[in-house]
Amino acid sequence: MTDGADRTHQACARFARSWVRAIAGTSYVSLGLAETEQLLLAHTERLVQALFADPFRATPAREIGFQLVQAHFTGIETLSRTVALLGDEFLGELRVEPDERLQARIAALQGALAAGYAQALRERTLDEQEAIRQAVLDARDAAEHARRASEARFRAVFTEAAIGIGILDTNGRFLDANASLQHMLDYSLEELCQRKGHDVLYPQDRVDLRDMCASVASGARDHVRLDSRLTRRDGQEIWTHITVSLIRDEQGAPRYVVAMIEDVTDRHLLQTRLVHQALHDPLTGLSNRALFLDELATAFARKEPQARIGLCYLDLDGFKVINDSLGHDIGDQLLVAVARRLDDCVSGPGRLVARMGGDEFVILLDGTTGDDEVIAVAEQVLDALVEPIKVAGHELSISASIGIVERPTSVACPADLMRDADITLYWAKADGKSRWALFDSERNAREVARFTLSATMPAALERGEFYVDYQPLVRLTDTAVVGVEALVRWQHPEFGRLGPDRFIELAEETGLIVSLGRWVLEQACRQARSWIDEFGAAAPFVSVNLAVRQLRDAGLVGDVARILAESGLPPGKLQLELTESAIMGNAAEPLDALCALSDMGVRIAIDDFGTGYSNLAYLRHLPVHELKIAGSFVEGLRAAAAGDEVDQQIVATLVSLAHALGLTVTAEGVETTTQAERLRAIGCDSGQGWLFAKPGPPASIDGLL
Repeated sequence: MTDGADRTHQACARFARSWVRAIAGTSYVSLGLAETEQLLLAHTERLVQALFADPFRATPAREIGFQLVQAHFTGIETLSRTVALLGDEFLGELRVEPDERLQARIAALQGALAAGYAQALRERTLDEQEAIRQAVLDARDAAEHARRASEARFRAVFTEAAIGIGILDTNGRFLDANASLQHMLDYSLEELCQRKGHDVLYPQDRVDLRDMCASVASGARDHVRLDSRLTRRDGQEIWTHITVSLIRDEQGAPRYVVAMIEDVTDRHLLQTRLVHQALHDPLTGLSNRALFLDELATAFARKEPQARIGLCYLDLDGFKVINDSLGHDIGDQLLVAVARRLDDCVSGPGRLVARMGGDEFVILLDGTTGDDEVIAVAEQVLDALVEPIKVAGHELSISASIGIVERPTSVACPADLMRDADITLYWAKADGKSRWALFDSERNAREVARFTLSATMPAALERGEFYVDYQPLVRLTDTAVVGVEALVRWQHPEFGRLGPDRFIELAEETGLIVSLGRWVLEQACRQARSWIDEFGAAAPFVSVNLAVRQLRDAGLVGDVARILAESGLPPGKLQLELTESAIMGNAAEPLDALCALSDMGVRIAIDDFGTGYSNLAYLRHLPVHELKIAGSFVEGLRAAAAGDEVDQQIVATLVSLAHALGLTVTAEGVETTTQAERLRAIGCDSGQGWLFAKPGPPASIDGLL
């Protein structure tokens, strides 16, 4: 036996001994202590196997409950102590740290064992009841031949039976009752004989049971079985299992009615407690995930055309920090306090507050009238959590992020509602926490499309779905094309033509920007080489954008050198554009890659200059050849109005600064002749924008050249 198996066996043996001690004396059995311990050890090992089995099944526990009764463990106290022992002490013996998954399985095993035990008891009782009924019939059939012997046997069974037995006439009046029934109802025989069976029925159960008993008394049915409540003398209700049978005379006419009554109050209370435990969170007392999902499914199953439903899915902000820093005990107390506040401010007709697990809660609103009602509940919750919560001497501030979904039940299903609530909870977290977010189908569609693009981008590059457009950089003095900017596009099979604003950020997040940027560089260099072959000295240089992640890639310089060599493009005909924040984000960090590229002869340009923070003193030491002024500054030069003088002065200053450093300047976003003229007057070298040409295929540049 391996060490692990031996430890498990020892743990099972310890639990079996505890089990024996717990149920000793609660049932009459013929087994000795050693035999009982061996029996319970076998059952314990089956329970351990069931607890950790995948997939999990509670059936073995139900079989064990059945087998306990077969071994004559029939006391209610036996079951109660067994179920109690099977909780935390079971996991404690196994040296297993309880979590929500194991606790849920333990609860399921407890319930299954109790159910099997109850089923076996019930069958045992039914067998006993059938034997009694048969004894009554035998007494009738043998009345003429052995009346005295039969009467003695019947009287013995009647008097000594553990279950209550009452004999009534066909009008429902008591004629006789054994001691068990008298004790059960706390009436003497004389008092019972002055009453009808109807008088001891619980008021809410009278109609159904009276009709059934009447059908037996009339001869329409020979017997009925049902669970019903009876009322004791002091008004206390007791839960019973009742079998009502008809006794006929020699001619077959109804003569007597025999009622056999078993008190199952303890079993009913135990089952009620187990059901409650299975559907409620043991820490907070709120409804748990199982009950919430059941209520949600019920709401959708009604299929009412105008019915609407709302959901607030909330998660506590910063709970993990509190839990990790102050301990799980403080975290649990905080969850209990939060649950109490939620229940106090939200609970009401058509509303359910449930704990989904961890620090996640959900509020179900059945029969809503629109978004405003659910938003109001969410704001109530946020307000309720504003005041700090005092826990074990700590004053803890907590907030929540809430996802809100509200819609007709006719256009959705529970799974859709939960998915969308989870999405909106993520939105609330992403938008800054301590707030609610309402589900927006358009936003969701955008994010789904974004995810789709992110997932399909690697394969799209392999399938050749990307292509490059080019936009000319025009010299302002004579409108000659001196350069072109390479702009990547994506011809998506589902979403159509996509500009870089739709996918470049995704490429940077996923890291695909390195391979995509390398591919664009290869395409642009080959195209620039073809222009040199066709137009010679008039061919433009090609400018390619370089992302921050590409700049940090160790293979960048080697890739550029290889691509230039393979395409045959002179290094001076290649310009790499970086954003101002990328190239100047950290003046203390040596930009070895840029220096190596500049030494190679490649031009370096700063794109969107003026939109970020620049260390101007450091600018003179960077290997930069050109500044590209952001289009937001050029926008102010559209008309010759006094109001745009500030923009003109800014642009003039940037141009002067660049020229002082020996850099050329290109203005982006040039769309009008006025802008071009004013830029030329300022001394700007070149311009780029729709005034000259929109981005297009290489053939459009051929025409301009």
